[in-house]
Amino acid sequence: MREVLPELMEWWRAGETIGVGTVVATFRSAPRPPGASMLVGPDGSAVGSVSGGCVEGAVYDLAHSVVADGVPVLERYGVSDDDAFAVGLTCGGILDVFVEKVDRESFPELGAVAEDVDAGRPVAVATVIEHPDPGRVGRRMVIHPSDERPPRPTGEEASLGSQRADDAVRDDALGLLASGHSGVLGYGPDGERRGEGMRVFVWAFAPKPRMLVFGAIDFAAAVARIGAFLGYHVTVCDARPVFATSTRFPEADEVVVDWPHRYLAAEQEAGRIDGRTVICVLTHDPKFDVPLLEVALRLPEVGYVGAMGSRRTHDDRMARLKEAGLSGVEIERLSSPIGLDLGARTPEETAVSIAAEIVSRTWGGSGAPLAALDGRIHG
Repeated sequence: MREVLPELMEWWRAGETIGVGTVVATFRSAPRPPGASMLVGPDGSAVGSVSGGCVEGAVYDLAHSVVADGVPVLERYGVSDDDAFAVGLTCGGILDVFVEKVDRESFPELGAVAEDVDAGRPVAVATVIEHPDPGRVGRRMVIHPSDERPPRPTGEEASLGSQRADDAVRDDALGLLASGHSGVLGYGPDGERRGEGMRVFVWAFAPKPRMLVFGAIDFAAAVARIGAFLGYHVTVCDARPVFATSTRFPEADEVVVDWPHRYLAAEQEAGRIDGRTVICVLTHDPKFDVPLLEVALRLPEVGYVGAMGSRRTHDDRMARLKEAGLSGVEIERLSSPIGLDLGARTPEETAVSIAAEIVSRTWGGSGAPLAALDGRIHG
């Protein structure tokens, strides 16, 4: 949804009605993740994608029908059969798409949700996508972290149908929001933990994960560019003000002049480091990177820590870290030399190597060529 939110808001603010199809669950090698959305605008235009082209035509037609009668639909699309014109996913995947009508009347909270997303405030939207009572399908609830929770709306129409369902979904949605993942939750018809019949899709709009790039060198500029492309909030930090400038790093969200280890410790103390944060140490200078890595490798939560350098630099760094008292377990968290073996030479190629390792670590990929592997492409 995030990628189509600007177009959706333009139509919503104009009082138009939009058909919205959203991937809510995937199986096998589905090409788009939960939360990917496609809009069918009032002018008949299509924005976004739910499958990379496999079933867009069918979702487009279904969205027109849903807009016309106002009844949301949960549709499953699977592997194509022998009919060359069958609607299906030729990649072999299966996905569930929830198609609904969205306008100012059906989704009055959307403006506030968009403001939260734009401001980087965490917010989740829980929508009933399946229920024995058709009247409860399409009901939604907006959820904020407990310290930002707005007063509970009055009236049954503002909830998922019952206090019990609201409370159960809110608790579980906050867990998804904390991890930054969207997905489907299952309950009994009234929100019972042990039961089935009600499925709720949670859009988790968490702030962007952070990429911290230490060392204001030419390689850092390339890493900042690819980090922004991957959707990270990118910070470049260096203690040298002559090099750490926004002019040299236009793709970075912020450029900080500070000693790297001091900045990272302050960010941790302020609660701005979490399990989605990735740290790229590109200084390859012991006076900078050893104190920094002492802090980074002892963080309770961090997604990735990588350090640039030659084999000789790596060996020297390992010895210094051991002398500094880091344990073997802590040192094992370090990816050094940073990146995958792609034969990279230029800063841009090296940035691709680093990004590839981060993606592989995030999703559990092997880093091997897909052509050399059997089985599913997506786990």
